[in-house]
Amino acid sequence: MIRLYDYVLSGNCYKIRLLLSLLGLEWETRWIDFHPKREHKSEWFLGLNPLGQVPVLEDGDFRLRDAQAILVYLAAKHDERGRWYPAGDPRTLGEIAQWLAFADGITATASAARLHDGIFFELDADRARAGANAPFRVLDEHLWFQEQEGREWLCAPGHPTIADLACFPYVALSEEGGVSRLPYPAIRRWTDRVKRIPGFIPMSGVLVA
Repeated sequence: MIRLYDYVLSGNCYKIRLLLSLLGLEWETRWIDFHPKREHKSEWFLGLNPLGQVPVLEDGDFRLRDAQAILVYLAAKHDERGRWYPAGDPRTLGEIAQWLAFADGITATASAARLHDGIFFELDADRARAGANAPFRVLDEHLWFQEQEGREWLCAPGHPTIADLACFPYVALSEEGGVSRLPYPAIRRWTDRVKRIPGFIPMSGVLVA
C-alpha cells in the first residue's frame, strides 16, 4: 500500500495527490500538522525525513522524500503507458528534469509569499513576490511559444507530463501570496488545461475548471 505523509494546504503534497489520482492509484494518507503544531519538525517525523519536510511517500518498504523525486518514482513505476515520464525519450526526459528544477524556483518565491500571507511565516514577502515574476515570465513565454507550435504542455509530447504537475500547484495558488497571474495569459490558459485533465482533483485554493 502507498502511504503519503501529507499536509492539506501544501502545494508540494497536492502535486503528489494529483498524480496519484491521475494514475488511478489508491493510497493511505497520514496527515501532518504542519501548522501550528509543526509536526514535520517533530522527532518522530525527522526519523522519516531528516530534512523535516513534507511530502514523504512510502510504497511498501521503500521510502522517498522530495516532491519532484516522488513524481518521478510514481510515474516511472505506475504509469503503464509511459506518458507522464517517457523513459524511452531522452529529449523529453531532459526537458522534464529542467522543469522539475524550475519548479523549485517557483516554490522558493510564489510559495514563500503564500506562506507569509497565509500562515504568517517570518520571511521577506515583498522580495518573494518580486522574485516570483522572473520564473513566471519565463514560464509564460515558454508556454506562448509552445502554443504557436500547436503544443499545449511544457514538454514536447502532445500530452501533459510530470513537468506540468511539478510547476502547476504554486502557480495556481500564487494569488494567495499576492502574486497576480493577470500579466501572464499563457499561464492562465495552461492552468485551465491542467484542470481539465481527466482525473484532476482540486485542493483548497485550486478549484476545478
